[in-house]
Amino acid sequence: MKIVRRIGASPRERGSASGQTCPDIFELADGNFAVIGTDVTETLDAELPADAARADYERIVVITRDTLVRAKADIPSA
Repeated sequence: MKIVRRIGASPRERGSASGQTCPDIFELADGNFAVIGTDVTETLDAELPADAARADYERIVVITRDTLVRAKADIPSA
């Protein structure tokens, strides 16, 4: 697995004082995406809709709205 590029603005560009411990989105060499966010699996697991599920190795993470909105322009359409 290899990170190809950041998607959207860096944490520092989004106003993080340290620029190091904030949500982030990366495109991987295989076309998938990696997300750094706050693990809220225990909180939201029971809230998942009936047609949604996660495997034991998957986690539910939250990123800020600003992180995703500012990444929108960099997300490929296909």
